[in-house]
Amino acid sequence: MSVSGMFRAPRYILAKAQRVVPLCKHPHVSWWVSSRQKHSDPRQYKAVIFDMGGVLIPSPYKLAAEWELKNNLKAGSIWQTILSGEKHVAWDRCMRGKLTFEELVKVCSKEGAANQTVDPVQSYLFDLTSQLHNPASPGMREAIQCIRAEGLQTAVLTNNFWLKGQSFLPVEKVHFDVIVESCREGVSKPGPEIYKRCLERLNVRPEESIFLDDLGQNLKTAAQLGISTIKVEDIATAIHELEAMLGFPLHGYVHGTQAVRKGMEIPTDRLKEYLQTTLGLSSAERLTLRQFSHGQSNPTYHVQSGDQQLVLRKKPPGKLLQSAHAVEREYRVMKALRAAGVPVPKTFAICEDPSVLGTSFYLMEYCPGRIFKDPTLPGLTSSQRRDIYTAMNRVLCQIHQVDLRAAGLEDYGKYGNYIERQVRTWTKQYQASETHVIPAMEQLIKWLPEHLPAHEKTTVVHGDFRLDNLIFHPDKPEVLAVLDWELSTLGDPISDVANNCLTHHLPADVPLLKGMSKCDLMELGIPSDLEYLTLYCDNMGMNPVENWNLYLAFSFFRVTAILQGVYKRSLQGQASSANAETAGKLAEEMADLAWVFAVREGFRIFKSIPAGNQGPPLRKYSTWNRQRSAAGFSSTTSLDANHSRHLVSVPKGHLIISPEGLPAHVQELYHKLTVFMDKRIYPLEQELTDHQKAENRWVPNPRMEELKNEAKADGLWNLFLPLETDPEIKYGAGLTNLEYTHLCEVMGRSLHAPEAFNCSAPDTGNMEILVKYGTEAQKEQWLLPLLEGKIRSCFAMTEPQVASSDAANIEASIVEEGDIYILNGHKWWTSGAMDPRCKLCVFMGKTDPQARRHKQQSMILVSMDTPGIKIVRPLSVYGMEDPPGGHAELVFENVRVPKENILLGPGRGFEIAQGRLGPGRIHHCMRLIGSADRALQLLKHREAASEISMVKLVAPNMALQVVDRAIQAFGAAGLSGDFPLAQFFGWARALRLADGPDEVHRAVVAKHELKH
Repeated sequence: MSVSGMFRAPRYILAKAQRVVPLCKHPHVSWWVSSRQKHSDPRQYKAVIFDMGGVLIPSPYKLAAEWELKNNLKAGSIWQTILSGEKHVAWDRCMRGKLTFEELVKVCSKEGAANQTVDPVQSYLFDLTSQLHNPASPGMREAIQCIRAEGLQTAVLTNNFWLKGQSFLPVEKVHFDVIVESCREGVSKPGPEIYKRCLERLNVRPEESIFLDDLGQNLKTAAQLGISTIKVEDIATAIHELEAMLGFPLHGYVHGTQAVRKGMEIPTDRLKEYLQTTLGLSSAERLTLRQFSHGQSNPTYHVQSGDQQLVLRKKPPGKLLQSAHAVEREYRVMKALRAAGVPVPKTFAICEDPSVLGTSFYLMEYCPGRIFKDPTLPGLTSSQRRDIYTAMNRVLCQIHQVDLRAAGLEDYGKYGNYIERQVRTWTKQYQASETHVIPAMEQLIKWLPEHLPAHEKTTVVHGDFRLDNLIFHPDKPEVLAVLDWELSTLGDPISDVANNCLTHHLPADVPLLKGMSKCDLMELGIPSDLEYLTLYCDNMGMNPVENWNLYLAFSFFRVTAILQGVYKRSLQGQASSANAETAGKLAEEMADLAWVFAVREGFRIFKSIPAGNQGPPLRKYSTWNRQRSAAGFSSTTSLDANHSRHLVSVPKGHLIISPEGLPAHVQELYHKLTVFMDKRIYPLEQELTDHQKAENRWVPNPRMEELKNEAKADGLWNLFLPLETDPEIKYGAGLTNLEYTHLCEVMGRSLHAPEAFNCSAPDTGNMEILVKYGTEAQKEQWLLPLLEGKIRSCFAMTEPQVASSDAANIEASIVEEGDIYILNGHKWWTSGAMDPRCKLCVFMGKTDPQARRHKQQSMILVSMDTPGIKIVRPLSVYGMEDPPGGHAELVFENVRVPKENILLGPGRGFEIAQGRLGPGRIHHCMRLIGSADRALQLLKHREAASEISMVKLVAPNMALQVVDRAIQAFGAAGLSGDFPLAQFFGWARALRLADGPDEVHRAVVAKHELKH
């Protein structure tokens, strides 16, 4: 049973409401075998364009002929009169929207009694609009539905007019991708401009389209442009000709189906013989066969013979993985569950003889009702959505409560260890279908066997239970049938619940399956996954599920294996869905999402480890509790703390203490960043570290430049600029400082990461002050190249002779002389100055030593190419030089800088410094937390987690203690370059000085506390 899963539910019904249409009967039509291959024209058409009058609705010319005959008028006299003289001009203006239809009628009534055709013309025109409201022929409507089912576009290109304030367009707009109306365009057929506009909006070339019209002059223009044409004199004949051009049938349409795809054909003569023998169907009836559009696994067909409609589901052709596509099991479980009262389609027969259709198949009833493809249920009210989800939850419980012995399903699967067996099964099937390495899957294959649930209940499990595998009553929130039982077995029922909630964690733009991770579920009336789980537990009378994230990780792991199998089969031409290749490419994204939940489960386990005396209860950071809607999913059993921690959003103004509380768009960035770190940063850490020790270490590493380009392409670039600094989001990602801190923490897990995302100091601080205080000219010269990552920068403030943690102490001078400033000073720990890409130095010095203490300093922008700047030496931090940027000792001797390079004006340097250092300190602290977190992970691998207690000090001290304990656990290896622990320790200790010693910060806090 290798491939079923989330993207291939068969469509057994015609839908109602919104994307669901009423069930209808179809005439007896013949079966086409691979008919799309019959047409000799090699062109691949992409669009079919329809005229309105005479094609989609009755022809006004034919109506005129009937009207003339009825009123004893000369044949052709009506239109001869309309298209002559003043009325002809008026008609043309009416078609181009210059006159309304009412105004046209007035023109036709002006010629008086002298012209005996005036009154008949006026009467005809009045009668015309009501006659043209007749619906399109059923054959043409069905042809359009078949065209769209094959993925082609459809368009209306019509000469029409304004009537009663609206354009006259009596067609079902929902069936057309583009509608071009002459009265709106101001141009009409047969002029070529209106055809060109239609092609442009369809985004197709003339040779990729077909045009149907009943007038030769209109067809002539289309043909001259290169469009294929069909003259419509008889609807049935035109449809037959269109079928021949397109190469697939345009009749027998059933919602959710298309012509049978190449490689999925069925020998209809043998099927017809089987149906006659087994079900007693009449041999006189023609057989119509169409394939359901969805379904990568077992191809599923709609079969119609006379009034009898069936669904046929079979194994795909070709070599299959062992035990995969077991339609025999589907048939058995559906038959048993129907007898047990579970709503499933009625089954009629199963055939395991490959000589009939090539592979095993079974037949079941075709059920009318509703299928909801969109989990947000557009078009329904909040209350109706709640009822649909409640009904779905209830029927899932009904499946899990089936008495196995009474249903004869005791031997339908093994008992116990379901998740363990499933992990083994899907691991084997993934590895058998592997086409390339997916790093997250390699991690999951190791992680899942070590985190299996300790206790499992055994029930019938569906294996792919979700909303679009259910048929609902046309009018009531009642499940009529549960479809797609290929993955069913005996197993852990919580796996079904987790699979049912996958859409909660998928974005809306995931191909083939719409998610709702960014939706306001409370407003929609849809339960969150945790509320849905609670409702399930209440209905089943069981306790809450603590390891919910484990089940979600497993579910996405399985989905990845399914998609990988689909992708591999698509390469071999075996996958039954036209979207199989697209679905397969999602495998990496699903694996990454699975790993996110695995990490969450790991944190839950870690936080549950006893750590000795806990002391007094910790202060809560927020008293907010997600409120449920009045119609919401209340329950006597509340979610425990582990569950509530993972609710998806936090109201504005509340402290966000975990990534799960971030807004949806920030969560997406967080996830992308985590994936990038896993895939690109960590694997290159050793190589990047080795380069920093090599002889050419002061030359920028090409590998880092590759990472930057990849990060920029992924949208992980300039994340640091706070929204309050960049409210119009001209330069950054539009994140608040609070939101960015969570991303900063992830970057802190590797010392190389911040630079890859253009989020490393000192560039971040320099860019922020340029955004806040720079002139437009300064931004053009320095900010934009920094934002693009084309140059680097440094910040020259700290001096060797004074305590520079207090900016008021600095001694460097900035002296005005004419239209320049002359800089002199001795600076050190100027990070980034050694980098050959460093083109800008933000220099801090005194412009007026006699001014008030905090008005003496100024900041000025200095090009590093300016004469007088001397690099004395690179400084090392605990023996580490941090190339290629390094930390330089610099001497500025009579450096001449244009006056326009001053930032904000003389005497504003201290003010700028405070604004610059605040966010920078937060960034450092969050990166340190990331470093400590990774150190903890490394430490836990040495099984020393029970000795760790979270330190409640400021970030650098906390990081030092945690990293030091990790080094102790690793012994000498912790001091080596094989692990990042020594670097973490060095930087954590250095950062206790970088923004001022601890004593300075303690003094500031003390002064503040004493004042208040």
